[in-house]
Amino acid sequence: MTLFTKEGCAKCQYVKKSVDLKKLGVREEILSPDNPDSLAHLAWHELVSVAATQLPILVLDDNTSLTGAIRITNFLTAISDQR
Repeated sequence: MTLFTKEGCAKCQYVKKSVDLKKLGVREEILSPDNPDSLAHLAWHELVSVAATQLPILVLDDNTSLTGAIRITNFLTAISDQR
């Protein structure tokens, strides 16, 4: 799974503080003009327009995605509880 975030995003910080991304195997990609690889990865998932208005974005292993800090946190917490 990949979590797309950006610097200064309060919702992104909320997710990162609420769950242990590393323990869950979630890779964080920080979107910025200085990080073209993350932007290309986001484009590959066809989520550029989504990222313009909604961050964070969690891309799941089946290539579906979730948006919204609460929804993502709840999803990751449920996974963590199952382990």
